[in-house]
Amino acid sequence: MTFNKLSIVIPAYNEGATIHLILDRVKAVELKNGILKELILVNDCSTDNTEQAILDYQAANPELNIAYYKHEVNKGKGAALHTGISKATGEYTVIQDADLEYDPEEFNVLLKPILNGSADVVYGSRFMGGNPHRILFFWHSIGNKFLTFLSNMFTNLNLTDMETCYKLFKTQYIQSLNLKEKRFGFEPEVTAKIARIPNVRIYEVGISYYGRTFDEGKKINWKDGFRAIYCILRYNLFS
Repeated sequence: MTFNKLSIVIPAYNEGATIHLILDRVKAVELKNGILKELILVNDCSTDNTEQAILDYQAANPELNIAYYKHEVNKGKGAALHTGISKATGEYTVIQDADLEYDPEEFNVLLKPILNGSADVVYGSRFMGGNPHRILFFWHSIGNKFLTFLSNMFTNLNLTDMETCYKLFKTQYIQSLNLKEKRFGFEPEVTAKIARIPNVRIYEVGISYYGRTFDEGKKINWKDGFRAIYCILRYNLFS
């Protein structure tokens, strides 16, 4: 199977100091089969120089297809993803965090089940395969596995990493969903809703993970874990 363009949605909040680094990595990736890249950056009302850093990068790299959007008030990561997904024009859409925890070189790993005609949706799992993983946060990993287990109970999927950032969707599928969660509830909500699409083919591939500590800028916390439990129940039992 071939297609022309991959939309890469990058939500950003106070990433001014490092966002050029992830954009350099995305720029450097050569997608298989000559697939083009559409970068969609959504600034969720950052209070630092994120906007100027993006505009400077855009001006310095006119050959890149970069679309920039911003929220006038801070709405949350999920809301930034909603904005970016709605603007996607590629046949497939992938989510990329603005930090350096995930390696864009692995877009081609995510694309493999798509290009061989097997998948409509691909999740990149941090818990399978032999790729490098930074060792961090025992209780965070236990919480992640619990949330994935709980989600799988209701969706009847056998994912190993529901909470992963790296999710690649057939664009018409992800744009067809009425997504509501504005913060980190995006992951369980989108998983519940994508699983209900008739005959959808969901795959999972192993990826590497270069996690950040909270001092290095990690933003998710225990409150987001409780929200995720709520979202798993809400969007599986009451939707």
